[in-house]
Amino acid sequence: MDVGAMADEVWPSIEDSVRAAVSGAHFTGGAAVETFEQEWASYCEIPYAVGVANGTDALHLALRALGVGHGDEVVVPASTFVATAEAVVLAGGVPRFADVDPETLLMTVDTMAAAVTTRTVGVIAVHLYGQTPDMDAMESAVRNRGLFLVEDAAQAHGARWNGRPAGAFGDAACFSFYPGKNLGAFGDAGAVVTTDGDLAERIRSLANHGRAAGNHHSHLMVGTTSRLDSLQALVLSAKLARLPAWTEARQKVVAQYRADLTDVAGIRLLKEHPLAHHVYHLFVVRVPDRERFGADLLRHGVQSGVHYARAVHQQPAFVPFADAPLAEAEKGAAEVLSLPLYPHLGMEQVGRVIEVVQLLLDERGANDRAVG
Repeated sequence: MDVGAMADEVWPSIEDSVRAAVSGAHFTGGAAVETFEQEWASYCEIPYAVGVANGTDALHLALRALGVGHGDEVVVPASTFVATAEAVVLAGGVPRFADVDPETLLMTVDTMAAAVTTRTVGVIAVHLYGQTPDMDAMESAVRNRGLFLVEDAAQAHGARWNGRPAGAFGDAACFSFYPGKNLGAFGDAGAVVTTDGDLAERIRSLANHGRAAGNHHSHLMVGTTSRLDSLQALVLSAKLARLPAWTEARQKVVAQYRADLTDVAGIRLLKEHPLAHHVYHLFVVRVPDRERFGADLLRHGVQSGVHYARAVHQQPAFVPFADAPLAEAEKGAAEVLSLPLYPHLGMEQVGRVIEVVQLLLDERGANDRAVG
């Protein structure tokens, strides 16, 4: 991920605004934050957005604002970053882990339903790697059970399901603007979007020490401090204008990967659903003996990543919340490998990655045949 290239592209357009903010000591709140919140809400086709300090806070605050408390269960997929489950625990709840579809590594209605108990109060649907699950079915199934639905859209800026944007399905949707995300700040940042104005105000209050709206000296709830910095808001507004072009560039890279690697033996590409507008935060494949394959790629000058090496219920901190194996999430975690993907990746570089992947897989095939 070449975060620097995106920063270099956007810096000339914000340099004067950043200098003005610094010279005027406008570091928290104010017009820059309000402008970005309005822009982000509009982009998500949602009336309300609340800027917060990071994506984990976005999830935590949304869950608290929805009333999650001691012992309340919230269903989360086992294939996700730990922050999804972490936020449930921070809110006082208990994560209930659901298995995933082996073709997408996304939670399904069936795997979600298998995790629901009489103590379940809500579900977090994770749009992993930039693709939403079937949100029409998920929304309907969750509503029929009388549960709340939160979207963890930390990796899905601009993603859609059947024409509707990520962020427009649940009671609230939570975004991370960590620098490596499709829309990334120059540091930590996040936001919650919702159609519920009262929920937005509760989140805003919780993020500002539980203060009453318009009253600096009245604290109605036990909150925390989780504010979006003005400087990060300036960066995000400038980058948001470039997000569609950057998404298109990502999709162009992925189209080439898919064209050349789909039918190659020894590698398995995750499925893209025809109703999903996949924004490809990551391009993830599955390969046996993932560590050795990654090391071989690096030996040929190709960097790769692992997102994520263990399913969340296998992490030491979350083993106490796991009550059964989750076969597909566990198998996926053992095989996932992320190939290079970022908007400024040149097609010549993409071709080199494909060439090396094919070479290594051919070598593996030849070795397997020789042993056989």
